[in-house]
Parts: sequence; C-alpha cells; structure tokens
Amino acid sequence: MTVIVLTNCPAGLRGFLTRWLLEISAGVFIGNPSARIRDILWNEVQQYADQGRALLAHTTNNEQGYTFRTFDHTWHPKDHEGLTLIHRPSSASPAPTTDPAKKSGWSKASKRRRFGGR
Repeated sequence: MTVIVLTNCPAGLRGFLTRWLLEISAGVFIGNPSARIRDILWNEVQQYADQGRALLAHTTNNEQGYTFRTFDHTWHPKDHEGLTLIHRPSSASPAPTTDPAKKSGWSKASKRRRFGGR
C-alpha cells in the first residue's frame, strides 16, 4: 500500500498521479504500485511540487510495517533505535518586541470620532 499526500501542488502533478493511484480526497492518493513505480512517482513529485509539500508513506518489511518520506515539510522522519519517528522543530517563537516610538492608547483622530468635537 502506498499513500501520497500533496499540499499546495500544481494540478498537473495531481493529474499525473491519478494515472497510477486513486485520489480519495483532495491531494490524498492511495494505491499499490511496485517499488520501482513508487520510486519513479516520488521522484516526479519532488521534481514538480514547486512550492508545495509532499508526504509518501508505504508498507515495508520492518518492525513498524511502514515507512515514510517527506518533501519540503518542517517535520522530518528520524530513526530512533529502529523506529521511524517524526521530529518536529521547537515552536518557541521569539517574544514580541514593542516599538518604543509607538504610543499606547487612543489616537487623536479616534478620540474625535468617538467623543466628537475638535
């Protein structure tokens, strides 16, 4: 079993994959091609994905019973003692900085609109 998930990829690539796989939802393709065809399809996906992202999952003979590959994802597969796990980068975002030149409170124009007058 092979599953390919495309995000933000050209329609032509999706059309190409429908020759070999069944599109069960938008951007989600499943099928049972041979390993050679699967590798050819994955090479085509990598070549024509443009700004999109792709994920390939397929069955294999290991302890998990499957493996997967990613293309332009921020999450990457990592081998940990024979198991393939997903490594997610830390989402620690920098603290928001405040502009010292920016004043807090209501602007003069906003006060005029709200309270009237000049």
